[in-house]
Amino acid sequence: MNAASERAARTPLGASGISVRPVGLGLMGMSQFYGTADPDTSVATIREAVETGVELFDTSDYYGAGSATPGRPVAGFGHNERLLGRALQGRRDRAVVATKFSARPGPDGRSFFDGRPEYVKSACEASLKRLGTDRIDLYYYHRLDPDVPVEDTVGAMAALVAEGKVRAIGLSEVSADVLRRAHAVHPVAALQSEYSLWERGIEAEVLPECRRLGVTLVPYSPLGRGMLTGTLRRGADFGLDDFRSTLPRFQGDNFEHNRRLVDALEEFAASTGHTPGQIALAWLLARHHDIVPIPGSRRPAYIRANLAATSVRLSADDTAHLDALFDPARVRGGRYGALNVLAPETDS
Repeated sequence: MNAASERAARTPLGASGISVRPVGLGLMGMSQFYGTADPDTSVATIREAVETGVELFDTSDYYGAGSATPGRPVAGFGHNERLLGRALQGRRDRAVVATKFSARPGPDGRSFFDGRPEYVKSACEASLKRLGTDRIDLYYYHRLDPDVPVEDTVGAMAALVAEGKVRAIGLSEVSADVLRRAHAVHPVAALQSEYSLWERGIEAEVLPECRRLGVTLVPYSPLGRGMLTGTLRRGADFGLDDFRSTLPRFQGDNFEHNRRLVDALEEFAASTGHTPGQIALAWLLARHHDIVPIPGSRRPAYIRANLAATSVRLSADDTAHLDALFDPARVRGGRYGALNVLAPETDS
Protein backbone atom coordinates (compact mmCIF):
# COMPACT_ATOMS: atom_id res chain seq x y z
CA MET A 1 0.00 0.00 0.00
CA ASN A 2 1.55 3.32 -1.05
CA ALA A 3 1.00 6.92 0.00
CA ALA A 4 -1.67 7.55 -2.64
CA SER A 5 -3.85 4.71 -1.36
CA GLU A 6 -3.58 5.98 2.20
CA ARG A 7 -4.45 9.57 1.38
CA ALA A 8 -7.53 10.96 3.07
CA ALA A 9 -10.36 12.16 0.85
CA ARG A 10 -9.22 15.70 1.59
CA THR A 11 -5.82 17.38 1.75
CA PRO A 12 -5.07 20.19 4.22
CA LEU A 13 -3.57 23.45 3.01
CA GLY A 14 -0.80 23.78 5.56
CA ALA A 15 -2.07 24.62 9.04
CA SER A 16 -4.72 27.02 7.72
CA GLY A 17 -7.67 24.82 8.63
CA ILE A 18 -8.67 24.70 4.95
CA SER A 19 -8.79 21.32 3.23
CA VAL A 20 -9.61 20.39 -0.35
CA ARG A 21 -10.06 17.36 -2.53
CA PRO A 22 -6.63 16.38 -3.82
CA VAL A 23 -6.89 17.57 -7.46
CA GLY A 24 -7.77 21.18 -8.23
CA LEU A 25 -8.20 23.16 -11.44
CA GLY A 26 -5.80 25.73 -12.91
CA LEU A 27 -7.62 28.39 -14.91
CA MET A 28 -4.80 30.28 -16.64
CA GLY A 29 -5.44 28.70 -20.04
CA MET A 30 -8.97 30.09 -20.07
CA SER A 31 -7.55 33.60 -20.49
CA GLN A 32 -4.19 33.29 -22.23
CA PHE A 33 -1.13 31.28 -23.26
CA TYR A 34 -2.83 28.29 -24.93
CA GLY A 35 -4.84 29.92 -27.69
CA THR A 36 -8.28 31.47 -27.65
CA ALA A 37 -10.91 30.19 -25.23
CA ASP A 38 -14.61 31.04 -25.39
CA PRO A 39 -15.68 32.74 -22.12
CA ASP A 40 -19.12 31.11 -22.02
CA THR A 41 -17.58 27.68 -22.52
CA SER A 42 -15.05 28.42 -19.80
CA VAL A 43 -17.77 29.42 -17.35
CA ALA A 44 -19.71 26.26 -18.14
CA THR A 45 -16.56 24.18 -17.66
CA ILE A 46 -15.86 25.73 -14.24
CA ARG A 47 -19.43 25.11 -13.15
CA GLU A 48 -19.21 21.51 -14.34
CA ALA A 49 -15.97 21.16 -12.36
CA VAL A 50 -17.79 22.28 -9.22
CA GLU A 51 -20.51 19.70 -9.82
CA THR A 52 -17.88 17.03 -10.49
CA GLY A 53 -16.21 17.64 -7.14
CA VAL A 54 -13.33 20.03 -7.83
CA GLU A 55 -12.88 22.43 -4.91
CA LEU A 56 -9.60 24.33 -5.40
CA PHE A 57 -9.76 26.84 -8.25
CA ASP A 58 -6.53 28.64 -9.10
CA THR A 59 -6.43 32.01 -10.82
CA SER A 60 -4.42 35.26 -10.80
CA ASP A 61 -5.11 38.92 -11.41
CA TYR A 62 -2.44 38.75 -14.11
CA TYR A 63 -4.01 35.96 -16.18
CA GLY A 64 -5.30 37.72 -19.25
CA ALA A 65 -2.75 40.54 -19.16
CA GLY A 66 0.23 38.63 -20.52
CA SER A 67 0.74 37.71 -24.14
CA ALA A 68 2.19 34.43 -25.38
CA THR A 69 3.91 36.32 -28.16
CA PRO A 70 4.91 40.02 -28.28
CA GLY A 71 2.33 42.05 -30.15
CA ARG A 72 -0.51 39.56 -29.77
CA PRO A 73 -3.84 40.81 -28.35
CA VAL A 74 -4.64 39.98 -24.73
CA ALA A 75 -7.86 39.54 -22.77
CA GLY A 76 -6.88 42.14 -20.18
CA PHE A 77 -5.66 42.36 -16.61
CA GLY A 78 -8.12 40.66 -14.23
CA HIS A 79 -9.93 38.76 -17.00
CA ASN A 80 -9.46 35.35 -15.38
CA GLU A 81 -10.66 36.50 -11.97
CA ARG A 82 -13.81 38.02 -13.47
CA LEU A 83 -14.39 34.76 -15.33
CA LEU A 84 -14.13 32.75 -12.13
CA GLY A 85 -16.33 35.17 -10.22
CA ARG A 86 -19.02 34.86 -12.87
CA ALA A 87 -18.79 31.07 -12.86
CA LEU A 88 -19.08 30.81 -9.08
CA GLN A 89 -22.21 32.92 -8.71
CA GLY A 90 -24.47 30.87 -6.48
CA ARG A 91 -21.66 28.35 -5.95
CA ARG A 92 -19.08 30.34 -3.98
CA ASP A 93 -19.38 28.31 -0.79
CA ARG A 94 -18.54 25.13 -2.70
CA ALA A 95 -15.19 26.47 -3.90
CA VAL A 96 -11.81 27.29 -2.40
CA VAL A 97 -10.61 30.30 -4.38
CA ALA A 98 -6.88 30.87 -4.82
CA THR A 99 -5.60 33.96 -6.59
CA LYS A 100 -2.31 35.83 -6.86
CA PHE A 101 -0.83 39.31 -6.98
CA SER A 102 2.46 41.04 -7.92
CA ALA A 103 2.76 40.64 -11.70
CA ARG A 104 1.74 43.92 -13.34
CA PRO A 105 1.81 45.19 -16.93
CA GLY A 106 3.95 48.33 -17.16
CA PRO A 107 3.31 51.45 -19.26
CA ASP A 108 6.08 50.44 -21.65
CA GLY A 109 4.37 47.11 -22.36
CA ARG A 110 6.78 45.16 -20.16
CA SER A 111 5.49 43.47 -17.05
CA PHE A 112 7.10 43.75 -13.64
CA PHE A 113 6.58 42.44 -10.08
CA ASP A 114 5.30 44.63 -7.27
CA GLY A 115 5.59 43.45 -3.67
CA ARG A 116 5.22 46.81 -1.93
CA PRO A 117 2.95 46.53 1.13
CA GLU A 118 0.66 49.31 -0.10
CA TYR A 119 0.22 47.48 -3.41
CA VAL A 120 -0.62 44.20 -1.66
CA LYS A 121 -3.62 45.86 -0.02
CA SER A 122 -4.89 47.57 -3.17
CA ALA A 123 -4.37 44.44 -5.28
CA CYS A 124 -6.39 42.38 -2.81
CA GLU A 125 -9.26 44.88 -2.82
CA ALA A 126 -9.35 44.83 -6.62
CA SER A 127 -9.29 41.03 -6.75
CA LEU A 128 -12.15 40.76 -4.25
CA LYS A 129 -14.23 43.04 -6.44
CA ARG A 130 -13.47 41.13 -9.65
CA LEU A 131 -14.15 37.79 -7.97
CA GLY A 132 -17.40 39.05 -6.48
CA THR A 133 -16.56 37.73 -3.02
CA ASP A 134 -15.81 38.99 0.46
CA ARG A 135 -12.77 36.78 1.06
CA ILE A 136 -9.93 35.09 -0.78
CA ASP A 137 -9.30 31.61 0.57
CA LEU A 138 -5.65 31.36 -0.53
CA TYR A 139 -3.73 34.47 -1.57
CA TYR A 140 -0.39 33.93 -3.33
CA TYR A 141 2.58 36.20 -3.83
CA HIS A 142 2.94 35.35 -7.53
CA ARG A 143 6.59 36.25 -8.15
CA LEU A 144 9.07 38.05 -5.92
CA ASP A 145 9.72 41.76 -6.26
CA PRO A 146 13.54 41.97 -6.16
CA ASP A 147 13.39 45.43 -4.57
CA VAL A 148 11.19 44.58 -1.56
CA PRO A 149 12.19 42.23 1.30
CA VAL A 150 9.84 39.25 1.36
CA GLU A 151 9.23 39.91 5.06
CA ASP A 152 7.63 43.27 4.22
CA THR A 153 5.34 41.78 1.60
CA VAL A 154 4.29 38.85 3.77
CA GLY A 155 3.67 41.23 6.65
CA ALA A 156 1.13 43.04 4.48
CA MET A 157 -0.44 39.72 3.53
CA ALA A 158 -0.68 38.81 7.22
CA ALA A 159 -2.57 42.05 7.81
CA LEU A 160 -5.14 40.96 5.22
CA VAL A 161 -5.59 37.70 7.12
CA ALA A 162 -6.13 39.65 10.34
CA GLU A 163 -8.77 41.77 8.57
CA GLY A 164 -10.62 38.66 7.37
CA LYS A 165 -10.15 39.43 3.70
CA VAL A 166 -7.77 36.50 3.21
CA ARG A 167 -7.97 33.11 4.93
CA ALA A 168 -4.47 31.80 4.16
CA ILE A 169 -1.36 32.92 2.31
CA GLY A 170 0.90 31.24 -0.21
CA LEU A 171 4.03 31.84 -2.25
CA SER A 172 4.92 30.89 -5.80
CA GLU A 173 8.26 29.84 -7.26
CA VAL A 174 10.52 30.75 -4.35
CA SER A 175 13.67 29.18 -2.92
CA ALA A 176 13.82 27.22 0.32
CA ASP A 177 15.48 30.18 2.02
CA VAL A 178 12.76 32.63 0.98
CA LEU A 179 10.11 30.15 2.09
CA ARG A 180 11.71 29.94 5.54
CA ARG A 181 11.93 33.71 5.87
CA ALA A 182 8.31 34.19 4.83
CA HIS A 183 7.06 31.44 7.12
CA ALA A 184 8.78 33.11 10.08
CA VAL A 185 6.59 36.19 9.53
CA HIS A 186 3.28 34.35 9.02
CA PRO A 187 2.48 30.66 8.43
CA VAL A 188 2.60 29.86 4.73
CA ALA A 189 -0.19 27.44 3.84
CA ALA A 190 0.91 26.55 0.32
CA LEU A 191 3.77 26.85 -2.11
CA GLN A 192 2.96 26.81 -5.80
CA SER A 193 5.78 25.67 -8.07
CA GLU A 194 6.09 23.73 -11.28
CA TYR A 195 6.47 20.06 -10.42
CA SER A 196 5.79 16.99 -12.52
CA LEU A 197 7.41 13.87 -13.86
CA TRP A 198 9.43 15.98 -16.28
CA GLU A 199 10.16 18.98 -14.01
CA ARG A 200 11.68 18.02 -10.67
CA GLY A 201 13.93 20.93 -9.81
CA ILE A 202 12.29 21.52 -6.41
CA GLU A 203 13.12 18.04 -5.11
CA ALA A 204 16.60 18.86 -3.81
CA GLU A 205 15.82 21.76 -1.45
CA VAL A 206 12.35 23.25 -1.79
CA LEU A 207 10.23 20.12 -1.34
CA PRO A 208 12.13 19.01 1.80
CA GLU A 209 11.63 22.51 3.26
CA CYS A 210 7.91 22.30 2.55
CA ARG A 211 7.83 19.02 4.46
CA ARG A 212 9.79 20.49 7.37
CA LEU A 213 7.54 23.53 7.68
CA GLY A 214 4.25 21.75 6.99
CA VAL A 215 3.59 23.70 3.80
CA THR A 216 1.36 22.06 1.20
CA LEU A 217 2.77 21.90 -2.32
CA VAL A 218 0.48 22.97 -5.17
CA PRO A 219 2.16 21.88 -8.41
CA TYR A 220 1.22 23.82 -11.51
CA SER A 221 1.69 22.29 -14.97
CA PRO A 222 1.54 18.80 -13.39
CA LEU A 223 0.90 17.37 -16.86
CA GLY A 224 3.91 19.08 -18.39
CA ARG A 225 1.82 21.67 -20.27
CA GLY A 226 0.04 18.82 -22.03
CA MET A 227 3.13 16.80 -22.90
CA LEU A 228 2.50 14.10 -20.28
CA THR A 229 -1.02 13.45 -21.55
CA GLY A 230 0.37 11.81 -24.68
CA THR A 231 -1.92 13.90 -26.89
CA LEU A 232 0.86 16.01 -28.44
CA ARG A 233 2.06 14.19 -31.51
CA ARG A 234 5.40 14.43 -33.26
CA GLY A 235 5.66 17.42 -35.53
CA ALA A 236 3.13 19.38 -33.44
CA ASP A 237 2.77 22.95 -34.68
CA PHE A 238 1.95 25.45 -31.93
CA GLY A 239 0.26 28.66 -33.02
CA LEU A 240 1.54 32.15 -32.26
CA ASP A 241 -1.03 32.46 -29.47
CA ASP A 242 0.26 29.28 -27.80
CA PHE A 243 3.27 30.10 -25.66
CA ARG A 244 4.62 26.56 -25.98
CA SER A 245 5.92 27.80 -29.33
CA THR A 246 8.48 29.78 -27.29
CA LEU A 247 9.43 27.08 -24.76
CA PRO A 248 12.71 25.20 -25.35
CA ARG A 249 11.27 21.82 -24.34
CA PHE A 250 8.70 22.00 -27.12
CA GLN A 251 11.04 23.01 -29.92
CA GLY A 252 12.78 20.98 -32.61
CA ASP A 253 14.99 18.12 -31.50
CA ASN A 254 14.15 18.76 -27.84
CA PHE A 255 10.50 18.06 -28.53
CA GLU A 256 11.23 14.89 -30.49
CA HIS A 257 13.54 13.61 -27.75
CA ASN A 258 11.07 14.40 -24.98
CA ARG A 259 8.24 12.83 -26.94
CA ARG A 260 10.13 9.54 -26.89
CA LEU A 261 10.08 9.64 -23.09
CA VAL A 262 6.32 10.06 -23.27
CA ASP A 263 6.13 7.03 -25.59
CA ALA A 264 7.46 4.96 -22.71
CA LEU A 265 4.97 6.59 -20.33
CA GLU A 266 2.15 5.69 -22.69
CA GLU A 267 3.33 2.09 -22.81
CA PHE A 268 3.42 1.90 -19.00
CA ALA A 269 0.00 3.55 -18.70
CA ALA A 270 -1.53 1.10 -21.15
CA SER A 271 -0.29 -1.79 -19.02
CA THR A 272 -2.19 -0.39 -16.03
CA GLY A 273 -5.43 0.45 -17.82
CA HIS A 274 -5.08 4.17 -17.16
CA THR A 275 -4.20 7.19 -19.28
CA PRO A 276 -0.71 8.75 -19.29
CA GLY A 277 -2.10 11.86 -17.64
CA GLN A 278 -3.67 9.86 -14.84
CA ILE A 279 -0.38 8.09 -14.22
CA ALA A 280 1.47 11.42 -14.13
CA LEU A 281 -0.96 12.80 -11.55
CA ALA A 282 -0.91 9.58 -9.52
CA TRP A 283 2.89 9.81 -9.39
CA LEU A 284 2.55 13.26 -7.81
CA LEU A 285 -0.07 12.07 -5.32
CA ALA A 286 2.31 9.32 -4.21
CA ARG A 287 5.10 11.71 -3.18
CA HIS A 288 4.61 11.12 0.58
CA HIS A 289 3.67 14.74 1.21
CA ASP A 290 0.58 16.92 1.10
CA ILE A 291 0.30 17.77 -2.58
CA VAL A 292 -2.63 19.24 -4.53
CA PRO A 293 -1.88 19.42 -8.26
CA ILE A 294 -3.85 21.93 -10.33
CA PRO A 295 -3.95 20.65 -13.92
CA GLY A 296 -5.47 23.09 -16.35
CA SER A 297 -8.30 21.99 -18.59
CA ARG A 298 -10.90 23.63 -20.79
CA ARG A 299 -13.04 20.50 -21.23
CA PRO A 300 -15.20 18.77 -18.60
CA ALA A 301 -14.20 15.30 -19.86
CA TYR A 302 -10.55 16.01 -19.09
CA ILE A 303 -11.44 17.32 -15.65
CA ARG A 304 -13.27 14.09 -14.85
CA ALA A 305 -10.33 12.05 -16.12
CA ASN A 306 -7.92 14.04 -13.94
CA LEU A 307 -10.06 13.51 -10.83
CA ALA A 308 -10.05 9.77 -11.53
CA ALA A 309 -6.28 9.81 -10.94
CA THR A 310 -6.98 9.81 -7.20
CA SER A 311 -8.04 6.16 -7.47
CA VAL A 312 -4.89 5.04 -9.33
CA ARG A 313 -2.60 2.92 -7.18
CA LEU A 314 1.11 2.88 -7.96
CA SER A 315 3.44 0.44 -6.24
CA ALA A 316 6.91 1.40 -5.02
CA ASP A 317 8.32 -0.37 -8.08
CA ASP A 318 5.98 1.62 -10.33
CA THR A 319 7.09 4.97 -8.92
CA ALA A 320 10.76 3.94 -9.09
CA HIS A 321 10.27 3.00 -12.75
CA LEU A 322 8.69 6.37 -13.50
CA ASP A 323 11.41 8.20 -11.55
CA ALA A 324 14.05 6.56 -13.71
CA LEU A 325 12.11 7.07 -16.94
CA PHE A 326 11.94 10.82 -16.35
CA ASP A 327 15.29 11.28 -14.67
CA PRO A 328 15.91 15.05 -14.92
CA ALA A 329 19.09 14.43 -16.90
CA ARG A 330 17.01 12.80 -19.64
CA VAL A 331 14.66 15.75 -20.20
CA ARG A 332 15.93 18.26 -22.75
CA GLY A 333 15.35 22.01 -22.79
CA GLY A 334 14.67 24.70 -20.21
CA ARG A 335 11.25 25.39 -18.77
CA TYR A 336 10.79 28.89 -20.16
CA GLY A 337 11.82 31.02 -23.09
CA ALA A 338 13.64 34.29 -22.53
CA LEU A 339 10.55 36.43 -23.20
CA ASN A 340 8.18 34.90 -20.63
CA VAL A 341 7.51 37.34 -17.82
CA LEU A 342 6.67 34.64 -15.27
CA ALA A 343 9.92 32.76 -15.75
CA PRO A 344 11.80 32.62 -12.43
CA GLU A 345 15.12 34.45 -12.55
CA THR A 346 16.97 31.22 -11.78
CA ASP A 347 15.30 29.26 -14.60
CA SER A 348 17.26 28.08 -17.60
